[in-house]
Amino acid sequence: MSAKTYPETELKKSAKLTAKRFFARKGLLAATHPNYEFRQGQLDMAEAVAAAIEDKRHLIVEAGTGTGKTLAYLVPSILSGKRVLISTGTKTLQEQLYFKDVPFLESAFGQSISACYMKGRGNYLCRQKVYDADREQVLTGMEENREFQIIREWEKTTETGDKAELRDLPEASSAWGKLDARSEYCTGQKCKQFERCFITEMQRKARASNIIIVNHHLFFADLAMRDQAFGSILPEYGAVVFDEAHEIEDVVGQYFGMSVSNLQVQEVIKDVGAISRRKMFATPEIDRSLVQLGECSTYFFSLFPQEGRQGFPDRSGFLEQHETEYNELILALETVTLRLEMVQNAVEDTLPLVRRAKLIQQGLRYWMETTERTNVYWVERRGRGLYLQATPIDVSKTLATRLFDAVDTVVLTSATLTVAGQFEFAQKRLGLENARTLRIESQYDFGQQAVLYVPPHLPDPRQNDFARRAADEIEYVLEASRGRAFVLFTSYQQMRVVYELLRRRLEYPLLMQGEAPRTALIEQFRATPGAVLFGTSSFWQGVDVQGEQLSCVIIDRLPFAVPSDPVIAARSEAIRQDGGNAFYEYQVPQAALALKQGFGRLIRAASDRGVLVLLDNRITKLPYGKVFFDSLPRYRFTSKLEDVRAFFG
Repeated sequence: MSAKTYPETELKKSAKLTAKRFFARKGLLAATHPNYEFRQGQLDMAEAVAAAIEDKRHLIVEAGTGTGKTLAYLVPSILSGKRVLISTGTKTLQEQLYFKDVPFLESAFGQSISACYMKGRGNYLCRQKVYDADREQVLTGMEENREFQIIREWEKTTETGDKAELRDLPEASSAWGKLDARSEYCTGQKCKQFERCFITEMQRKARASNIIIVNHHLFFADLAMRDQAFGSILPEYGAVVFDEAHEIEDVVGQYFGMSVSNLQVQEVIKDVGAISRRKMFATPEIDRSLVQLGECSTYFFSLFPQEGRQGFPDRSGFLEQHETEYNELILALETVTLRLEMVQNAVEDTLPLVRRAKLIQQGLRYWMETTERTNVYWVERRGRGLYLQATPIDVSKTLATRLFDAVDTVVLTSATLTVAGQFEFAQKRLGLENARTLRIESQYDFGQQAVLYVPPHLPDPRQNDFARRAADEIEYVLEASRGRAFVLFTSYQQMRVVYELLRRRLEYPLLMQGEAPRTALIEQFRATPGAVLFGTSSFWQGVDVQGEQLSCVIIDRLPFAVPSDPVIAARSEAIRQDGGNAFYEYQVPQAALALKQGFGRLIRAASDRGVLVLLDNRITKLPYGKVFFDSLPRYRFTSKLEDVRAFFG
């Protein structure tokens, strides 16, 4: 990564504007924002970000809810004169930054800002695929053909090719999956539409922009591929800001690890068969090699455990026992690859297929044969898929060398980065131990706005009668709050059990995760008076419901990760081998941050008020409970249901 500085923007040269002048009590923000209120924490954060970029230092900022952290990092990034990447936790926040915050700042500054946003390739349309589908039999069924008509007409007018523009297209459109611009199907500069390609145009805009808004998945996918010319799509940058930085460790594990599955093999077989017939290069030899590959793959993947998610420590023993089946699968992949490479005058069609087959071979060889001890190796069954996974046990060294040592300034910010007021856990896990730190308390008065209720009489969540007793307690609380609640669980199974116990007993409209897409459920919750939403981890963060509609958040238990999970177990064992205490150094801090995220759903504005309920009273009975209390905002605390009823009047 280049650490070069980019030319100063005209904005900075002409206005001599600074972050301090912008956020001051009588500054530019005060003069232009319709709902302005001075926030000292916002000014402090903006000055810290500006100083970090100017001094080429790294910075970690925990900015409590209501700080206004988006503008606090966006304004100094714009004024810095460097190319700054802003990486968000979700595409929704990306779009808010680009379509809401950047236009507001353009209005405030009185001139345009050199900014763009970039998403993963699967969000963009491939023009060549649309034209091929118009001539060839690619789509199946009336629904796919109906969706194709929508996409084809839109392709004629769209400037971005971004699927988000297609409001009439179903979220899970199968036609889109056959027409998007994913890299495994791309021929790059060999494509006839390369100059008109939406990915090419997106990259052009990025090279011409000072502010580039991405998401964590795109950023780390790109970082992992930067050594490969074909894989990287982000231009060089001098600084990067990570919003929702508490998610980084998990995302890095995905992109600096490895995954290979039976579904990848099946998709290659299907695509080679279909494309070879459409493009008229099918032969009996190719057909036979595909049949052989399918048989070898089915048998090889059937040798692995077929249920759940579990560690796989004895790869060498497995390979010794099943070396014949493994070699036959590798040979079958090589045969298909060779057959495709022998096809004449169809390189545009065969190149992506060859590349995909070779990547599967590389993945299999890595997973089966590598002796590296830096990864945990595990298998997982998801639906029809059997996945062989390798995940880094420790991502800190990767981040230190690939990111923090390579970029002048990295800013990490979130509302949940400290444990018991300290940054040590996040710094150690992410490999950024020498950064500047800043902790900004929330602007909200949690002591007046919220009550934390922990019922003392419930059994340990690990006991068999917990679900029944918890359901009774939830019913009492919801009667007091008149619905208007999120009921959040650490597992799908527990959610379904409690939901079934309550659905005939409660008079409030009940919504449950899985009944509709997440965004649709949230909109339905907002629009339904007294609604109660039952959800799991995906509702613990990134959900913003202001006002009385969400007046209660109930969490079933302290959100400890499952200790038998292969990644958790491997990371815990690594800490123990270094002489540490994995429970207190890893599992408790991780759970404290997760609880902080879950409770963060309730108070989203200065006028919000409500009750937080934790049904797990281990927080009051066991020594580690103090870490959780010290990590949470200063809510009023009670162990009496009568206080909850009094709070709701």
